[in-house]
Amino acid sequence: MDTTQLTPPLVAILRGLQPNEAEAAGAALFGAGFRLLEVPLNRPGALESIALLARMAPPGAIVGGGTMLSVADVDAVHAAGGRMLVAPNCNTQVIARAAALGMLCAPGVATPSEAFAALGAGADALKIFPAEMVGYAGLKAFKTVLPPGTPLWPVGGVAPGTMAEWVAAGATGFGIGGALYSPGTTPEILSSRAQAFVEAWNATQTS
Repeated sequence: MDTTQLTPPLVAILRGLQPNEAEAAGAALFGAGFRLLEVPLNRPGALESIALLARMAPPGAIVGGGTMLSVADVDAVHAAGGRMLVAPNCNTQVIARAAALGMLCAPGVATPSEAFAALGAGADALKIFPAEMVGYAGLKAFKTVLPPGTPLWPVGGVAPGTMAEWVAAGATGFGIGGALYSPGTTPEILSSRAQAFVEAWNATQTS
């Protein structure tokens, strides 16, 4: 999948989102400009939330699952309407299954070996995780050895104020979790935080 059309390339990680909150959260995020929404599977209600978000997603938006650890997870998310794989790890069988279904694949990698394995299995973007451990210097090193244009999305500890440094190191997008959403976050707060991230991203593209 051509990730250059994903604007902004920011993945909202909605860990713990409950189905009865999904539509309000989706409206807040889509309204703020987010086009990539991920609901991790390691909390109850994830598949139902994915289905609700997928039905309301505007044109060009993609909803998917996070913490997808097995081929069965891929099939379940796809059946729910999800079209994106996000994982904390690099499991080539899981990536290949998602790629075969035409899903956007963003598996987690922390080493060059994992990165090349993920790309070989069909990954569209690499989730650099945990970003705090890899760091700016580590991301720069990734960029020097990976194929030119490989999308690199740091995840973990990203804030609006640090995005410019990550972009300078080679980041082409981000996954954003607790700084954006945690259980109990109101739609109003979620909208405000989402707008701040979108504005910070836009600033990195014009500076």
